[in-house]
Amino acid sequence: MEVYLDNSATTACFTEAAKLMHKIMCEDYGNPSSLHRKGVEAETYLRYANETFATLLKANEKEIFFTSGGTESDNIAIIGAAMANHRSGRHLITTKIEHPAVLQPMAYLENQGFEVTYLSVDREGRISLQELEEAVRPDTILVSIMHTNNEIGSIQPIAEAGALIKRKNPNTLFHVDAVQGFGKVRFYPRRMHIDMLSASGHKVHGPKGIGLLYMRDGAKVSPIMYGGGQQRGIRSGTENLPGIAGFAKAAELVYQDLDHDVERFYGLRKMLTERISRMDDVTINGCPGREGACHIVSASFRGVRSEVLLHALEDKGIYVSAGSACAAHKPQPSATLRAVGVEKELLESTIRFSLSGFNTEEEIDYTCRNLEEIVPMLRRYTRH
Repeated sequence: MEVYLDNSATTACFTEAAKLMHKIMCEDYGNPSSLHRKGVEAETYLRYANETFATLLKANEKEIFFTSGGTESDNIAIIGAAMANHRSGRHLITTKIEHPAVLQPMAYLENQGFEVTYLSVDREGRISLQELEEAVRPDTILVSIMHTNNEIGSIQPIAEAGALIKRKNPNTLFHVDAVQGFGKVRFYPRRMHIDMLSASGHKVHGPKGIGLLYMRDGAKVSPIMYGGGQQRGIRSGTENLPGIAGFAKAAELVYQDLDHDVERFYGLRKMLTERISRMDDVTINGCPGREGACHIVSASFRGVRSEVLLHALEDKGIYVSAGSACAAHKPQPSATLRAVGVEKELLESTIRFSLSGFNTEEEIDYTCRNLEEIVPMLRRYTRH
């Protein structure tokens, strides 16, 4: 049996999305900027995608921009907002558990003379709204907070945070990295006081190499890449039409029966957490039950190195992650796990299981049975 439980790293593409992309690449391959019939045909796909995401987000079509992925969307939002608004202030706010696509642009801006406040989180990975309120100042030009943490699945109170930010400083822009939450939660940026929102195609059974940036009309953001002026000058470059249309099709399918699917996710997550919690010396990280993301389980197995367990499971056809895939090749322990107070000896003993709609109860049972057999065996081997 093959069990893929690394869906926070990437997901299998929906067949319908892949077929649509193939049609565009091989038949309707025109450039949407061309004036001839092939260009007009291509432009209809761009309109379809804009309409799809505008409907899902209850936004205007002109507020939707397409990028190469979540990383580029985050970079445009953060660096573009900082550069466009630096005369109003040079203070930025984020959290200690953001994705590198947020933390690295923040570090870059610090080197450019901006000041960044990093909010702490509790043991379940949630920020304090009081700390956020105290951090917002008259010169705060941007706050960037992720919705769902990619490692432990903690969910931030985004709507409350947005209302608080706007009440404290109406001019402060609010960016949300929704890469892990999009497709699991309904986002309505205007209702949630969100000025910019990032999402990624390959996290929701769409293709890799395509991302979304919602940007509220009137939000002041400078482009960070220049060229032919496509997408109203915010993101120049010939549009990745197959990727854009494939992402739109995947998003349509993911949101078709969202409530039912989320309930199913929580059922599988509960089954997994209850089984592994009964094992000796296992700690579940992040928010318990329905307070956390429906698709992510982070567990620390005392006395077993993450990579050793990962490969032992791989030998059984089970694919998981030793933390975030984006940080898998970096030797330092997870900043997120450190921020939530995970014991030092457990930092390198943590595995992330992440679900998709393709997973079944049979697969979860198979995974748990193998964990119950493998973990004690690895501990005995480690002791020797």
